Amino acid sequence: MSGSEQGAGTVPRVEAGRACSDAGALADAGQQSTFTDISSPDKAPITHRGLIACKHCDTVHAEVAVEPGGMALCSCCGYVLLRRSRFSLSFWSAFTATALIVFAIANLFPLVQLTMLGKTVTTNFVGTLWTSWAAGHYILSAMTGLVGFWFPLTQLCFLFWALGCLRRGSLPPDFRAAMRIYYYVGPWSMVPVLMLGIIVAIVKFAGLANLEPGPGVWAFAFLTFMVTALSRLDTERLWHYAQEKGLVEPSLDDGRPPHELAACHACGYVQAWDAEIGPSPCQRCGITVHKRHEETTSRVWALLIAAAVVYIPANVLPMMEIRSLLGSSEHTILGGVIELWRLGSWDLALIVFVASVVVPITKLVALTVLMSARRWHGVRSQRQRTRLYELVEYIGQWSMLDVFVVVLMAAMANFPGVSQIIAGPAAASFGVVVILTMLAAMSYDPRTGWDRRPRFPSEVTDER
Repeated sequence: MSGSEQGAGTVPRVEAGRACSDAGALADAGQQSTFTDISSPDKAPITHRGLIACKHCDTVHAEVAVEPGGMALCSCCGYVLLRRSRFSLSFWSAFTATALIVFAIANLFPLVQLTMLGKTVTTNFVGTLWTSWAAGHYILSAMTGLVGFWFPLTQLCFLFWALGCLRRGSLPPDFRAAMRIYYYVGPWSMVPVLMLGIIVAIVKFAGLANLEPGPGVWAFAFLTFMVTALSRLDTERLWHYAQEKGLVEPSLDDGRPPHELAACHACGYVQAWDAEIGPSPCQRCGITVHKRHEETTSRVWALLIAAAVVYIPANVLPMMEIRSLLGSSEHTILGGVIELWRLGSWDLALIVFVASVVVPITKLVALTVLMSARRWHGVRSQRQRTRLYELVEYIGQWSMLDVFVVVLMAAMANFPGVSQIIAGPAAASFGVVVILTMLAAMSYDPRTGWDRRPRFPSEVTDER
């Protein structure tokens, strides 16, 4: 176990390692850093040492102290195991409380005020959801309401409550249940995507009507940065805070080999694993722990095929219909990109094209490649596959941009008899594509790729 050298102006990083589960992995990890091999048969087991497992390759490491602002990296695949914040719990608690206040302003105060031919429309985000529901677009309204309002609100409320419990130094009985809810809603909170959708909708209306931004727009801008910062406080980080305060027991090394250990993805607790018993509740947080996800291949392929099928009507059918005094016109996804380009907003046209066309196709192709190319080609190749999976995880929610734009424009341009925008059938279809691809990425288990590593050094290729 060793800490990497810290250069001037760089973030301190610590690489902590426990020997990988086979000789090939040990050789690769040894080229990056030296660490204590505590699973070697010629050494006595070390007790009372904290353990931490990598989510992407399942390598079990001996936990080390990380300096404020630093991070611990997996010695096999390079995944960030742990980050340590420079700020205290009191700071994060106050920051979260401020985010809740900004959230209320962003959703209750007007986003914009549009004036056209003497008629004025003022709307906030909650109003746009109600307008979409009243128009009969129930799936679209529920979908955008969950990812744009309810899930972010749930995330902020539960985070503020959890930080308060940690500050007081006591965990109530329902802390485990609250952290499970917080864990599940985290990936579906899409405030940054909503903010980008607001910008695109405003630009589209800028040349068509007199538009005045409201306080809700500025509040959403601040909320985007705040939610992005708070996303670092995931469930694993919160449980680690509880562990540092002595409120929960750490994962202790009792000398078991790696194949007899399993880690919880929600709280990071490494516990004994019995293959005969199979999946069982985490001893710390209660979420079901899988050594490997069962039937992951069939589940991912089913979700990918379903997403590819639904993606066809999402591109062929109209995304929205625009009615005005001059007539009506229907626009597809590419039609909206072309319209932005003609308005002179080539930068936003590029963003919408990337989010609505490039990102969905990239997710489908990348997951197909990960599922098809299953043969072991060495550590370097597997690390590239792991980075590809991280990319798919990161870009997953940004495809929801066009769905937000349609809902916002339908509420902003609600001038009956003058101008009206109606959401098309492609909007709901495209939202379903986003959900299916995100579920496919969550169902994919990157640890299975590392399981194909040869067990003997003579079988290992391209290990550098």
